[in-house]
Amino acid sequence: MKKSNFGAGLLRLLALAAVIGITLFIYGIRERVEEFAVYGYPGIFLITLMANATVILPAPGVAVVFAAGAILSPPLVALAAGTGGALGEISGYLAGFSGQAVVERMDVYQKINPWIEKYGAWAIFVLSAIPNPFFDIAGIAAGMAKMPLWKFLLFCWAGQLIKMALFAYAGAYSLNWALNLTR
Repeated sequence: MKKSNFGAGLLRLLALAAVIGITLFIYGIRERVEEFAVYGYPGIFLITLMANATVILPAPGVAVVFAAGAILSPPLVALAAGTGGALGEISGYLAGFSGQAVVERMDVYQKINPWIEKYGAWAIFVLSAIPNPFFDIAGIAAGMAKMPLWKFLLFCWAGQLIKMALFAYAGAYSLNWALNLTR
């Protein structure tokens, strides 16, 4: 292997190891993640960062955003959650960037990857703005396509802001609705 290829290969291997380590750690503490909610906006940021940093494995996140929207300012909840969520999605991007993606043979990857190849960052925006369990695959596809990280993060963040605002406002309005029913 050439020296430059060795460096790139080592970087990809380290990225894959980091993704696996982060995913296993967060999956291991998933029962305690909701405890961060008592720390307000920074806690919401941490919860969504960790929930989105797991690759494929589920972790709590939007339920906390929904509940926090009923208690705290929905726009600020959306900002904290959207920022944490977008930064957490870097793990999926790195998994794809590592070139070691196992998902290539999955049917859902075969459906999402053409969107990423054709629409690029706009596909990331749309897929991150709607609640779906397959966004990790989109992040992996973006990493494999070597989409610039800044572009991935910017469009993912914009989409996450929309999604988290929907959950935060839904939480706020559902509490108001429930309180009006009791009067």
